[in-house]
Amino acid sequence: MPSDDSVLRVRDVRKSYRGGPVLRGVDLDLPPGRVVGIVGENGAGKTTLLRVLAGDLRPDGGSVRHGGRIGHCPQETVLHDAFTVEQHLRFFQVAYGLESLRRAEELMEALRFSGSRRARPGTLSGGTRQKLNLVLALMHDPDVLLLDEPYQGFDWETYVRFWDLAEELRGRGRSVLVVSHLAYDAARLDTLHRLEGGVLREQERVGVATGEGAGDRAGAP
Repeated sequence: MPSDDSVLRVRDVRKSYRGGPVLRGVDLDLPPGRVVGIVGENGAGKTTLLRVLAGDLRPDGGSVRHGGRIGHCPQETVLHDAFTVEQHLRFFQVAYGLESLRRAEELMEALRFSGSRRARPGTLSGGTRQKLNLVLALMHDPDVLLLDEPYQGFDWETYVRFWDLAEELRGRGRSVLVVSHLAYDAARLDTLHRLEGGVLREQERVGVATGEGAGDRAGAP
């Protein structure tokens, strides 16, 4: 039975497009302090599921219960090229009702792009744009971070720093849900699920990777 302290509880979520079922009854429980992966083929409905979990898309049936704050980092960046990095931070500070940008500054330092605050997103590399996308999703210190193909454009150093950040979040009792079409990060996850045929199936309890070789496998950035 799922524990009552789940920060995300999903029951029988269904979604169809033009009469074609995409999600056929998804169930998921996400406890605090977990890093969980969802993999599936292209077109399996992963982004649809993530948008439902984030509250961006209404399901046709079922329920999604949030036990805390949600941070959503979509595959497409939520950036506007007319504004600088600093202006993005200020806009989201107001939206989240934050007293300061301290957490955002910590995240920018951890991801090594603090020097880009005056730049406009259109002048940044794809990897740095994705870093900003991640900071905007995390700067209000959410209880659950939802990530859709999070490391597009990341070089190896940024990829490693991303997983260091995931470890830091886990250690503080935050949970991370990573959606991807590849499973090469399985050793870094507490649990891996596969979205197939419109339902989620737990693949294995893989445990947390420690020591050498974590993520050092074919296909990693």
